Amino acid sequence: MTEQYLLDPDRQPTLAGVKRAAEKVASILPPTPLLPLEIDGKTIWCKAEPLQPIGAFKIRGGWHRLTDLTDEHRKNGVVAFSSGNHAQGVAWAARKLGVSATIIMPEDAPKAKLENTRALGAKIITYDRMGGNREQLAANLSRDTGAVVVPSFDDPWVVEGQGSCGLEIREQMIARTGSAPDQLVVCCGGGGLASGSALANPDAKIAVVEPEGWDDMKRSLEGGTIVPVKENPPATDCDALQTLLVSPITFAILHQREATGIAVSTAEVHHAMRVAFKKLHIVVEPGGAVALAAILAGKVAISDRTAVTLSGGNVDNQLFARIIADG
Repeated sequence: MTEQYLLDPDRQPTLAGVKRAAEKVASILPPTPLLPLEIDGKTIWCKAEPLQPIGAFKIRGGWHRLTDLTDEHRKNGVVAFSSGNHAQGVAWAARKLGVSATIIMPEDAPKAKLENTRALGAKIITYDRMGGNREQLAANLSRDTGAVVVPSFDDPWVVEGQGSCGLEIREQMIARTGSAPDQLVVCCGGGGLASGSALANPDAKIAVVEPEGWDDMKRSLEGGTIVPVKENPPATDCDALQTLLVSPITFAILHQREATGIAVSTAEVHHAMRVAFKKLHIVVEPGGAVALAAILAGKVAISDRTAVTLSGGNVDNQLFARIIADG
């Protein structure tokens, strides 16, 4: 691939791009553990992304994107929009590369995510999640300052970067069991992790999991066309998965792979968080636990070659303590 193609924001994500992103990530970060968990006599494999330096997989896409900035782009900095995990991924990469970062975050983002993003040196601008337009705010800032917009999932670099997680899963399962995964069950907001992991595992079944009421990817896959979240969606603890509309990039990959969509309840998510804490000794945030929730609720048929993402662990202390205590 030519350098011009690799720097084209309109290109499509590819397996070659995922492999390139994985090499870049591996040069600065060790692979996160792939932990076995026995369920009903079968062993599934849990990818522990809460153990990333920022507590979530989003560090992958942030690093892949920012390391491909031109010198001119680095001078002008970057702007991103996120409820918190992508914010931290971009802020972490920006600080390491000496690039200024502005992050547009919802006013109701978890306190832990706001504080962590600020601690990484990013400037934060808040907005009303349901009434504001974060994409337009980012576009306006980019127009005024020349900053490069780094979307949370609607971007080829970000999809490829998140796909490095799926490639790690594949390589770890082959090393541990002698076989690649035959199924990936993946937490889904905009679909960056799911679509990138699908590219990395071309022969595996893909199941994407969302919170009830925010299952626009599920309904889009079922209908064959992108549909938004329904009006007046319910409140959810899964702040990381409150995507109002998925992107053509992620939808196209998942639709082509005939991915299935699953929705889980709040109670199912909380149960999964308790299981991860008790059996794996991992703190998982609500949005990071939805894939495991679907399996524990019996909504996904599993095999000994099923891999599941625990995608993040950035949860406010009080909320986590209450959920664990309720069990």
